[in-house]
Amino acid sequence: MNPPRTDARRHHDPEVRGFASDNYAGAHPEVLAALALANGGHQVAYGEDAYTENLQQVIRSHFGPTAEAFPVFNGTGANVVALQAVTDRWGAVICAESAHINVDEGGAPERVGGIKLLTVPTPDGKLTPELIDREAYGWDDEHRAMPQVVSIAQSTELGTVYTPDEIRAICEHAHAHGMKVHVDGSRLANAAATLDVPLRTFTNAVGVDLLSLGGTKNGALFGEAVVVLDPDGIKHMKHLRKLSMQLASKMRFVSVQLEALLARDLWLRNARHANEMAQRLAEGVRAVHGVEILYPVQSNAVFARLPHDVSERLQKRFRFYFWDEAAGDVRWMCAYDTTEDDVDRFVAALKEEMAR
Repeated sequence: MNPPRTDARRHHDPEVRGFASDNYAGAHPEVLAALALANGGHQVAYGEDAYTENLQQVIRSHFGPTAEAFPVFNGTGANVVALQAVTDRWGAVICAESAHINVDEGGAPERVGGIKLLTVPTPDGKLTPELIDREAYGWDDEHRAMPQVVSIAQSTELGTVYTPDEIRAICEHAHAHGMKVHVDGSRLANAAATLDVPLRTFTNAVGVDLLSLGGTKNGALFGEAVVVLDPDGIKHMKHLRKLSMQLASKMRFVSVQLEALLARDLWLRNARHANEMAQRLAEGVRAVHGVEILYPVQSNAVFARLPHDVSERLQKRFRFYFWDEAAGDVRWMCAYDTTEDDVDRFVAALKEEMAR
């Protein structure tokens, strides 16, 4: 059979790689194959399809028998929907100052969700019970937004990873104050690959109430999910998803991607490879005199400090972003399709630019 005709044209060079974001990578071939499998014929819209129904069983195999997934379009949408579900109109969320919900979502949790963020400076992107206590007070003070949720990212915005015991301590501390715990898991797979444990080990098993489950950064074309770990304690998710413009009419095409990633081990293969490439990159960078790695490399991110002019020249050869331009800090991200050759060519280019 001849392939279906298309009038589309390729507008990019597929050989060009960068280290700006794992979002730059295309969709994994197994995900694209799953999308084709789900195509054709009619399926009930708005989540009443066979693929979304089956996704629930896949999610429960990872997060326990009471878990329920609500597929959404993107990570910001997942975070806004999840945080709205566990806050009142007067509620607030405690998070790290560097958290994605604070620095990279255009104010959406506050402007769209109507949620006050109470931020805490951290040395490595990770909260602790002691750091949480800097903002965990004033529940009876009508002049202050009420802390109702602790939100952590796993892995964090700085590429660091919480251990299961660290998350357990946060959950116990938050619950003792009557607060719930949300995990921003856009790179949850990378954390699991680093820890070499199942996803449940640092989520439902240690007391997390709900999470945003990433797909796009790990090989999906689009789509994430809010995963509620205890539906009895968190109500009206389907209404909040629709209200927040995150209800996909053709939801089967979100659900089948998450199924393709999670039903077997594609999620873990992709995450392990991205992490391994970050380790290879870090090893190469450490050998370059004058470049400093800023944080432990525990997922698929490498943060470094180098001369500003070197970064600007290097950016003309490989795309990446400044993290703190004034300080000369940059972020280099690896993806599921980053190759050893990509890393080695980048390190060689870095050495050339440092030597100029």
